[in-house]
Amino acid sequence: MNFPSDIRYTKEHEWIRVEGDKAFVGITDYAQSELGEIVFVDVDSIGDEIAQGEVFGSIEAVKTVSDLNMPVSGEVLVLNEALNDQPELVNNDPYGEGWIIKISVKDPAELDNLLDAEAYKAVL
Repeated sequence: MNFPSDIRYTKEHEWIRVEGDKAFVGITDYAQSELGEIVFVDVDSIGDEIAQGEVFGSIEAVKTVSDLNMPVSGEVLVLNEALNDQPELVNNDPYGEGWIIKISVKDPAELDNLLDAEAYKAVL
């Protein structure tokens, strides 16, 4: 398992990497390994402002469908278009090319509610 230390994690297995007032969001290496082969990523919340913990989309694997939860409140700006043709990027590179959405962060203080790499490992 890969646990980068430059990102924050949720107990629901999403990650967020903040760059200025924007952030990338995806699912963790643990989550993708538990889900198995990702076949579809469904995000229809582009342009929506979504509160911390609320669902912004879903991810479909061969065996199951799981909700995607917002790590912090913000507006969904962009969906990773590469996932339309290559949803397996989430499996192959969950913290890089397999990011799911880019958001504008509404309240940076909410990042304090998230886990660092060590705390996330302890949850597993």
